[in-house]
Amino acid sequence: MGDQSSCVATLSKVLNKVKPYLAIVSLQFGFAGMYILSTISLKHGMSNYILATYRHVVATIVIAPFAIVLERKIRPKMTLPIFLRIVALGFLEPVLDQNLYYMGMKLTNATYSSAFVNMLPAVTFILAVIFRLEKVDPKKIRSVAKIVGTLITVLGAMVMTLYKGPIINFIKSGGGAHYVTAGESADQHWVSGTIVLLGSIFGWSSFFILQSFTLKKYPAELSLTAWICFMGMVQDGLLSLIMVRDFSAWKIGFDARLLAASYSGIVCSGIAYYVQGIVIRERGPVFVTSFSPLCMIITAGLGAFILAEKVHLGSVLGAIIIVSGLYTVVWGKAKDGKQSETDEKSNGLQELPITDNGRPMVAIDGTAKTIEIPASNNTFGSRGT
Repeated sequence: MGDQSSCVATLSKVLNKVKPYLAIVSLQFGFAGMYILSTISLKHGMSNYILATYRHVVATIVIAPFAIVLERKIRPKMTLPIFLRIVALGFLEPVLDQNLYYMGMKLTNATYSSAFVNMLPAVTFILAVIFRLEKVDPKKIRSVAKIVGTLITVLGAMVMTLYKGPIINFIKSGGGAHYVTAGESADQHWVSGTIVLLGSIFGWSSFFILQSFTLKKYPAELSLTAWICFMGMVQDGLLSLIMVRDFSAWKIGFDARLLAASYSGIVCSGIAYYVQGIVIRERGPVFVTSFSPLCMIITAGLGAFILAEKVHLGSVLGAIIIVSGLYTVVWGKAKDGKQSETDEKSNGLQELPITDNGRPMVAIDGTAKTIEIPASNNTFGSRGT
């Protein structure tokens, strides 16, 4: 029995350590599917504003009931500062990030757009340093690694932007249904698409930072997710009414448009916001963004196979540079984690002042215990000056 209980305890500890990794890796597969479905819908003429609106309509309908029922006893009181933060969160990711990303996807293609998302950890790291969510000490090798990795990531993004290069055919697809991509179009605007994608990445990074602060004041992940989706729906709807004057564009049937809105709303807004919120509370915003290269690889494979997208040498070289810089940052983050664990262990035995009854205490393994100190035989006198 003792061996079984120890095995169960060990397995439980391993699962607790692995859960954040499994959760974020699973989200990358979800995001990859969203990139492909969204590209198909946009190429069929769906407005990116309307797609973002329908996405959050679906997300609100799906998430809100769970938030109302499951968190009715633990939901904090809504205050004006928290509400204003939620309004800002609803603008940064549902409105700013998603609409700019869809525009960038139109101007480039799904593979390039997903590869550009690899800049997300670097931008998030910079913002985290600015808002003191990350500590940087130039004297420590782990801090230098994070700084150098960020610079390498920016260099990779510049390579992707400024150097296109020849086409690389990873998968030779036949004469199936090929969609005309921005890389094959004569009137493409690659640089404009890159600038728009940069704006998208900045909005997404800002969302993670603000979400981290908001969760400290409003620690109810499901309720916060429902509020973000609802505010995104409202703000996206207003923006769509302004930008799209043709009301026939709102019509949607049982086709790729409905699939893209439903899939992205449920998986990439509802589930993603909730899972990211939980992991952000445990590991921080930089950790959440550290697995985006996996999404790029999945999307590149799906894009070449399903959409017959052409991958250029510049995109491959830039992505390799970005991944190198990214995992330099991740290595520094891992060292930070080990250092924090060491600090916690070193603080396992620390002396506390005195209790209310005048007897000193020490903290042993996190438990405060009273100790008795023998009375001294020496007497001390005081001298006047």
